[in-house]
Amino acid sequence: MRSRSQSRSKSRSPNGHHHKYRLKVTAGPDYDPKTHQLVPVNKDQTLQFENEHAIVSLCVRIQDYTGYPDNSPKSSSYFSHPLHQNDQYSIAVQLIPKRPINGDDLIFGNDFDRPIRDRLPPGFNAALRLVKWLLDPALDGDAYADKPFLYSPALASWNQFRIGDKTSPNDKAPAIHDRIIEEGAEGSGTEIRQKANIPETVDQRRKHFLYDQNRKNFELELGRAYQADFGNPYLVFNDFSLRLPGFSLQVVKYIDEKNHELRYVLKNRKTGEVYFVVLFTLILRDSSGIANNGSPNGTVNGNAHKENGGRGSLGKFDWEAEPSIDDVE
Repeated sequence: MRSRSQSRSKSRSPNGHHHKYRLKVTAGPDYDPKTHQLVPVNKDQTLQFENEHAIVSLCVRIQDYTGYPDNSPKSSSYFSHPLHQNDQYSIAVQLIPKRPINGDDLIFGNDFDRPIRDRLPPGFNAALRLVKWLLDPALDGDAYADKPFLYSPALASWNQFRIGDKTSPNDKAPAIHDRIIEEGAEGSGTEIRQKANIPETVDQRRKHFLYDQNRKNFELELGRAYQADFGNPYLVFNDFSLRLPGFSLQVVKYIDEKNHELRYVLKNRKTGEVYFVVLFTLILRDSSGIANNGSPNGTVNGNAHKENGGRGSLGKFDWEAEPSIDDVE
C-alpha cells in the first residue's frame, strides 16, 4: 500500500515540469565534486569507487524521478518490495574498510560548507524534533552554525544493516544493484553479528546502538563487507518537499544560488576520514550547468557486471593488511 504522501506527489506532479529545477545526483569518495560520478538513479547498475579508506559500491533509487541522467527510469522495482513500499528514496551501499573502524566513530548525515540559518524556514526546530521522534532519536547537530551539520551514529540510524563475508585483496568489488539489502548477516558475518550481540531486528539493533558503549564495543573489520540502506517516506525529491505528519515544507522556497545542494556523508568523527559522499543538487533547467550533466566518468557496474559473471569491474583491493591472527580463516 502506498503512503498518502506518495499518492499525493503523483497526482500533483506527474512529470515534474512545473518546477524550474531539475535534480542531479552524484557520488564519490570525497567532498570535492571533481571526484564524483553521476549516479545512474533507478538503473540496473552499481556505482563503484574507492579511496585510501574504503571500497564503496552504491545505488540510489528515487520514486517518481525526473532528473539526470535523461534516460533514468522514473522508478524502481525496489519500491515494490515489502520493506520499501512507503519509501520515497533509498541510498544503498556496501562498504569494505581498508582499515578497522570503531563503531562509535562512524557517523552518517548531512553537512554544509556555508551557513544556512538565514534560509531556514519558520518552524524548522519543530520539524527537527519531529524527525528525531519519528525517524532518528540519535540525530544531533547544529543547523545554525557557520558550517551546519546533522549527524547520527551510522549504526543507530541506518534502516537496514547487514554484515557480510571477509574479502581478500585479490577479490573484486561486488555489485549491489541486483539485491535488496535486508537486516542480518551472511557467511562468516553471521558469527560476527552473534558474537557482537547485535539484535536481529531493525528496531532492536537501532536501539542497541543508541548506547555509546555498544558502539564502542563493535569494530568494522578491514576487508569485511558491510551493507546498509537508508531512506524514508518523508523526503519527496519529486517536488522537493519534506512531508512529516502535521508539517509540510516546500524546500524550493528556501534555495538560492548558494543553497541548492543536499549532501549525505559517511565519515569518521574522530579522524575526519570520509568514506563516501552523495550529493543531491538542484540545477536550473535553463542554466548552463545542464550542459555539464553528461555520462559518468568513473566505474558504473551494470552490464559489465553481467558480462563478468557477477564480478565488479573495479580493480583489485590495493591494501596490504598487517599480519593478524584475526585475518587467518
